[in-house]
Amino acid sequence: MADDLGFADIGCYGSEIRTPHLDALAAKGLRFSQFYNTAKCHSSRVSLLTGLYCDQAGGAGLSRGATIAEVLGEAGYSTSMVGKWHLSKQPTDFGFERYWGHLSGACNFFTGDETFRHNGEKYNVPKRLNGRPFYTTHAMGDFALKFLDEATAQKDPFLLYVAFNAPHYPLHAPEVDVKKCKGRYDDGWDQLRETRYAKQLKSGLIPKKFTLSKRPAHIPAWDSLSAKDRAWESSRMEVFAAMVEVMDANIGRIIAKLKAKGVWENTLFLFCADNGACPFERTRGRKLKPWDPQSYWTYDASWAHAGNTPFRLYKQNQHEGGISSPMIAHWPSGLKAKPGSITRQPAHLIDFMATFIDVAAAKYPKQIADRKIDPLMGKSLLPILQGKQRAPHETLYFHFGTDRALRQGPWKLVSAKLGRWELYNLNEDRTETNDLAAKHPKRVEAMAAKWFDLAKNTERLKGRHLNPVKGTIKKLNFRRDTSGQLK
Repeated sequence: MADDLGFADIGCYGSEIRTPHLDALAAKGLRFSQFYNTAKCHSSRVSLLTGLYCDQAGGAGLSRGATIAEVLGEAGYSTSMVGKWHLSKQPTDFGFERYWGHLSGACNFFTGDETFRHNGEKYNVPKRLNGRPFYTTHAMGDFALKFLDEATAQKDPFLLYVAFNAPHYPLHAPEVDVKKCKGRYDDGWDQLRETRYAKQLKSGLIPKKFTLSKRPAHIPAWDSLSAKDRAWESSRMEVFAAMVEVMDANIGRIIAKLKAKGVWENTLFLFCADNGACPFERTRGRKLKPWDPQSYWTYDASWAHAGNTPFRLYKQNQHEGGISSPMIAHWPSGLKAKPGSITRQPAHLIDFMATFIDVAAAKYPKQIADRKIDPLMGKSLLPILQGKQRAPHETLYFHFGTDRALRQGPWKLVSAKLGRWELYNLNEDRTETNDLAAKHPKRVEAMAAKWFDLAKNTERLKGRHLNPVKGTIKKLNFRRDTSGQLK
């Protein structure tokens, strides 16, 4: 799982960012064009781990959810995790036998933070690790290889969950990797979005009938910026690209290890992201270089808009830009779908648990210790991996904060920041450019009632989370200050 990676931020999903290892997986595997996350870091991790919607599972405390590690552990699997946790307690409290990473939602890539743990014990981040300066993405690769060595030394099958914190802010990357991207983004976000969209059309990932959503008012035209601001904007996108390229290189190391251990052919390998690209402007100073541990760069909605090509909006929002993730499945001995093909069948992070249960012949529990476990919401992806048409979800539910959505078949109902309900037919308009709410008021009413039913009775939401939407589309809270930065 990548962190804050947009739908179009890897090569095989339209990007110019160099991701040869992920692209190779896609070329011999299966790409999902309608794979959903929850639009936010911690809630997506809950859904991936439990097969439930976030609050249904008890939120970060997982009080009503079982984890894939607990379920597969009971089925005889060894269980390991590397990377970002961002939930309560530690992975070793929820079925993972091995863990290295940080419990926090974000950290300095060069110095880490106080939440790093190794197998349940505090881990002091060193200045150097395995012969080079410490950098979290490389360190995650190092520990993934270590855990694979330990897991494959046993006869048991294994689960390895690698939760990269790249490319989440702060934008930090080694100098050599940033300089490889120098000048790549000098043409700006408007041209980048057009280029990515054209590549998506050419590859067949996006059908031509889905028009490219327009640049919103809170994003300035690239040509309207001063030369100084264009140079600054280009430089921070270079760092973002470098972070993704370093992540891909470490995915390549994991693949090479699996091949060296002779288990690659029978390994189900899944790659996804936790939410769409992030619009938050939180830069603290521009003078320090992004390979200086004291620096703290981010990018804002302008580059995030390109990251989520061809969709609208961003991380947190339940429009397609917030909840659409790249998802690649690769499994030489088990994948029956045509290698290199694209499936348009909708799927969601809640489907991972059901898939692993299906593949591992495991059993989903009703109780773990004092946790009474909610019924599984996900559906196995195995039929899709086998090239079949899966019985689809009757309903897919989405919620984060005051952003909401519901999908039933091709119909999607969505509200941003308690703004009025919008309605789209995703079979005809995946980029959400033609709101049909006024034409289908009864459908809006019925789908809204279903959303509130799930929110109240399945997710157990209360208070402001159940507030009615407003009568008009709420203006999103994006503005630029006198320096031009998005707030």
